[in-house]
Amino acid sequence: MPSPLVPANTRIVNRFNRETFIFTDPVEDEALARFDVILEKGGSGGGNAIAHIHPNSDEYFHVHTGRMMISIDGVEHIANAGETVMVPRGKAHFFRNAHEGDTHATVSFTPGHQHLRFFLNLAAMTVLEPRSFSPSGDVKLLQIALALNAYRNHLYIAGPPIWVQKLLYAVLAPVAKLVGYRLVVGPKDNHLEKGEMLKLATWTA
Repeated sequence: MPSPLVPANTRIVNRFNRETFIFTDPVEDEALARFDVILEKGGSGGGNAIAHIHPNSDEYFHVHTGRMMISIDGVEHIANAGETVMVPRGKAHFFRNAHEGDTHATVSFTPGHQHLRFFLNLAAMTVLEPRSFSPSGDVKLLQIALALNAYRNHLYIAGPPIWVQKLLYAVLAPVAKLVGYRLVVGPKDNHLEKGEMLKLATWTA
C-alpha cells in the first residue's frame, strides 16, 4: 500500500489566499484525489481566483459549512452547506468564499491523476518557498512554470492555447531551476522530507 505523502490531517495555511488546505487522507489513488479546504472571509482558491482548467479530470466541490461560489465558464454557481457542484474537465473555473464566515468544503478529482501531490506541492510552497509568491499572493511566473512543466496536463490558465503554455513552461522550467526555484514535492517523490514536514508542522499546528 502506498505511504502517505504527509501525515494524515496535515493542515497548510495559505496566508496569501486566506485558504487552508487539509490533507485528511494523503494517500494517492489513481481513481480519486481528495482534500479539504477552508476559506476565510474573502478567501479564494485557484491561484487568487484566476480562471483555470483541468484537462483530464472532473472536479467536485462539496460544501460542509458556509457558502461557496464556483464560477464555471463565466457562470456563477452557489453551493450552500450540503450541496455539491461539479466542474467538468476542460471547463474554465475558479472559486471563492461567498459567506461572511469560514467556508469548509471537500475538493475531489476523478480520476486522481496526481492532483493530490500537485496541490500539496502548491500548498506547501506557500510556507516553505514564500519567495515564490508576490505580495498580493500570485505565484511568480518562473515558479509556476516549473510546477506546471513537471505536472503536465494537470492545470492550465484559461484563455491562452494549451500548446503555447506547454511550450512556455518547458522553456522557463530550466531557467527557474537555474535561479534557485524548486518543487517542494515532485511527481516522483515518495513524500516530503522529514525536515520539511517539521517546518510545516511548526506553521500549521
